[in-house]
Amino acid sequence: MNTLQAILIAIIEGLTEFLPISSTAHMVITSSIMHIESDDFTKYFEICIQFGAILSVVVLYFKKFLDFKNPKFYIKLILAIIPSLVFGFLLNDFIDSKLESPLFIAIVMIVGGVFLLFVDRLFQNPTIHHERNIDNRLALKIGLFQCLAIVFPGLSRSAATIIGGMSQKVSRDTAAEFSFFLAVPTMFAATAYKTLKYIKVNGMFNAHQCITLTIGNAVAFIVALFAIKFFIQFVKENGFKLFGYYRIVLGAAVIILIAVGVIK
Repeated sequence: MNTLQAILIAIIEGLTEFLPISSTAHMVITSSIMHIESDDFTKYFEICIQFGAILSVVVLYFKKFLDFKNPKFYIKLILAIIPSLVFGFLLNDFIDSKLESPLFIAIVMIVGGVFLLFVDRLFQNPTIHHERNIDNRLALKIGLFQCLAIVFPGLSRSAATIIGGMSQKVSRDTAAEFSFFLAVPTMFAATAYKTLKYIKVNGMFNAHQCITLTIGNAVAFIVALFAIKFFIQFVKENGFKLFGYYRIVLGAAVIILIAVGVIK
């Protein structure tokens, strides 16, 4: 993977991390189309730059994350992340195998897209319109929904948590914001785990890899800042149907590309 390819993947990560269209699917598909070798560093890079993207949440909502007088907020995030930590650890090898299967990801993209076409009609009349009204029990339930994205790569962590929140009477914009908040400890834990695992197997990063990781995280961070602001406003006004159509079209396109040999 050269620097230009790393920048392109980081842009895609920043654009898609917080949209319900699966950043993982987009990076895997992009890497396949560009025939980037799926070595250990490439796999690690695609996880690591997600950390750069979620740092944008900390910056945009710094008052929330730095309000140490409100421990309830941190407790909710800790409870919500526990299921993902357990599932992620137990299913690590399964997840890695599915990340190497563009066909599996494409099918999950289509199935998730069909669901998004109807999600706004399925979950109407929300009663929770602010993060402070999400209690510990509800936070844990949303965390359980996040596990679906771990079991089914391509589903989208964002989609799973937002739909999970909406199914519990949380408004779609509040569910989206809580999904952003939950991404911070989730991706921090995933990055820390993958970093330790990578170093244990491959040793410390060389100079070129350090530069690539720095550039990738910086690009993902900057792009994600704009993507978050766009997403909240768009969802408030339009809902999720457009994202559903997008997922279906992209999933079908990937299956066609696999059939003709462009993606292997």
